[in-house]
Amino acid sequence: MRILIISDSHKRGDIIEKILYAQKEATHVFFLGDLASDIEDFVYLFPEKQFHILSGNCDYFSTFPSSDIAFLGGKKIFYTHGHNLGVKSSTAHLLKTAKQNGCDIALFGHTHNPLVLYEDGVYLVNPGSCGSPRSSKATYAVIDIENNGIMPIIIEV
Repeated sequence: MRILIISDSHKRGDIIEKILYAQKEATHVFFLGDLASDIEDFVYLFPEKQFHILSGNCDYFSTFPSSDIAFLGGKKIFYTHGHNLGVKSSTAHLLKTAKQNGCDIALFGHTHNPLVLYEDGVYLVNPGSCGSPRSSKATYAVIDIENNGIMPIIIEV
């Protein structure tokens, strides 16, 4: 099973479209906020995919939650934009929250910097920003969940 993780598009729906077409085999799409309105139309254009959409700190009037939990491929995934967990300064609170909820994977955005860590039994994955990168090129992430393990990858747009 392949999942696609996108965050912080900031009015770059064109890049989201490019990513969705590039990752046709992804069955689930996680959008981690900023700006949720960028991805809403794609839910209808890609009905074969299941979308998990969050709001971020720039989604002022969004009704989407800022974090949630999903069960996919036998794994429990905590996903959040991250602004409420202080991820710009540390991933400690994110890791603690994921562990308290028994999660195998924690997805987060907000920093605009891609990151993959395996810490204390939990994969921490930030896809970076597809629309407004800070210290790198525009990026997104995919995670392959197979019987033999979890493989997160950061991909440049």
